[in-house]
Amino acid sequence: MDNNTPPPGGFKGGLGSIFGGGTPEYSNTELSGVPLTGMSPLSPYLNVDPRYLIQDTDEFILPTGANKTRGRFELAFFTIGGCCITGAAFGTLNGLRMGLSETRDMPWSKPRNVQILNMVTRQGASWANTLGSVALLYSVFGVAIEKARGAEDDLNTVAAGTLTGMVFKSTGGLKGVARGGLIGLAMSGLYALYNNWDHLKGKSPSHY
Repeated sequence: MDNNTPPPGGFKGGLGSIFGGGTPEYSNTELSGVPLTGMSPLSPYLNVDPRYLIQDTDEFILPTGANKTRGRFELAFFTIGGCCITGAAFGTLNGLRMGLSETRDMPWSKPRNVQILNMVTRQGASWANTLGSVALLYSVFGVAIEKARGAEDDLNTVAAGTLTGMVFKSTGGLKGVARGGLIGLAMSGLYALYNNWDHLKGKSPSHY
């Protein structure tokens, strides 16, 4: 037997073996006996039925018992705040228009600027208060009707809009109540029609 034959599991000769940088040599017979525990020929992320990756409807991760859409109570804060900001912006522009119109005969001076500023502030606060009050009444009626009926549909929207108009114009007597109710009914009816326009046209409504 030749003494120069390297034993199984030895290192390659040369300078690499002297400095400890040699690579071990293993035969196929030795490697075949090593158990490959924990190794899979296919990634677990790929071992999935492709049919589960195709969804026809929107899927969301929701807490237990939660609805897929926000309720009226959650939307009330956004509605009230948005109406207040919208009213303030509209009132500011309207006040600026009125201030410039009423002081057009005055020269540009400090009294004119103060008068315009007062008009802008007064109109902005008035419109913000008005639209904010309407949004508050609508939200309160909507939440109350939803809790009373135990359902959320367009009937709640129409009923809340009608009651909001009636209460908001209640200071004008029976005629004011009737006029406010008709206005609220018309506006809430148009809003409900807009929300169901895709359904009426035979298309599936898109949800975001």
